[in-house]
Amino acid sequence: MREYLLTLFIAAAVTYLLTGPVRKFAIAAGAMPPIRDRDVHREPTPRLGGIAMFGGLCAGLVVAAHLTNLSSVFTLSNEPRALLSGAGLIWLLGVLDDKWGVDALVKLGVQMIAAGVMVFQGLAILWIPVPGIGTVALTPVQSTLLTVALVVITINAVNFVDGLDGLAAGMVCIASVAFFMYAYRMWYGYGIEAAAPATLFSAILIGMCLGFLPHNIHPARIFMGDSGSMLIGLVLSSAAISITGQVDPDAITSFTGSTKQTVHFMVPVYMPLLLPLTMIAIPAADLVLAIVRRTWRGQSPFAADRGHLHHRLLEIGHSHSRAVMIMYFWAALIAFASVAFSVSSSSLWIVLVIVALSAVGLVVLLLPAFRPHAPRWAESVVPPRYRRRRRRLAAAAAAAEREMRAADPADRPALNGATAVGDRPRLPEHRATGTRVDSGR
Repeated sequence: MREYLLTLFIAAAVTYLLTGPVRKFAIAAGAMPPIRDRDVHREPTPRLGGIAMFGGLCAGLVVAAHLTNLSSVFTLSNEPRALLSGAGLIWLLGVLDDKWGVDALVKLGVQMIAAGVMVFQGLAILWIPVPGIGTVALTPVQSTLLTVALVVITINAVNFVDGLDGLAAGMVCIASVAFFMYAYRMWYGYGIEAAAPATLFSAILIGMCLGFLPHNIHPARIFMGDSGSMLIGLVLSSAAISITGQVDPDAITSFTGSTKQTVHFMVPVYMPLLLPLTMIAIPAADLVLAIVRRTWRGQSPFAADRGHLHHRLLEIGHSHSRAVMIMYFWAALIAFASVAFSVSSSSLWIVLVIVALSAVGLVVLLLPAFRPHAPRWAESVVPPRYRRRRRRLAAAAAAAEREMRAADPADRPALNGATAVGDRPRLPEHRATGTRVDSGR
């Protein structure tokens, strides 16, 4: 565990430290596209954050290759090299798209090529556990098609959900934590060495997202762009492929006692192939809804619009931060519920907790105007938006500003001794010292 945590920390630190220079480079390179109709930010923001994330990925893999226990992942398996090859190709495509733009069909083709490169190097789904049947081995053609489909779907699901500050990085981080918990349990609890690559990929992905989030939370100073969203989507799909199609279910049968229990234990693993990922079910659902919506309108499935789930949350009245937190909540609920189900599927309390949390999530979802406030004794330690006094002052100031904007300039009252519209209002004099007092604006 310590080596995984060290790898996670290195990936996070490198990503965090590289993001600042990458932001300056993106501004100098002109990777700041103008505001589009579907965008929710108000000022042009540099992209190319994926460059820093790719640096975190490389650093994590290099450090892991020199650690005592994790070095065996590189000697016994070719999956880390396959991941780096596919990630490099998809990252280069994203950088070109962030700077100059790439046609949607070209991006789809390169995504398939990147997935094919990983399959060629051994990172592919070899078998699937099916309930009631057992383990089903796949032919090379079936393995290739299923692996490429899973990679492409996951990449575009993450890319589609990247519409609010910190949304994609946070949701993928949550999914990665759930993947790490499950994969580490298989590797450490059951002694299955084949689960080690998936555990490593998940740890590095957590670090990449955590290192980038401080720069990307609202208001974002830099966007990850397609170079980042497609990259983390590919890494996440690689972890799912490794833990689903590389781990032999017969190795688990010796611990569970029967094939039926083994297939049941593997449910949270092979379900990602069907959704395609339970741990990113929200982005996957958003992807499916977007394709259906655009196809129904006679548009291209890759045509951009403002119909994504996060856009709808903003339309019904949620703030930017609240919309992101709601998406976080549902992603965490589905991801960790899958992990809990794999640990103890027969426990009633797991179902009750999931139902209770779902009810809480629905209440928050349907009350966009509700904003909790902290008691007076805790106002000094909570964010300003949860302080009663600060909220009242902000509301009064906003109302006064709206009235001033609505009034005709010639009819505006004189402020602080101003005698004409063009006169600059005088700041109030302090009675004791005669110095001017700043109004706080």
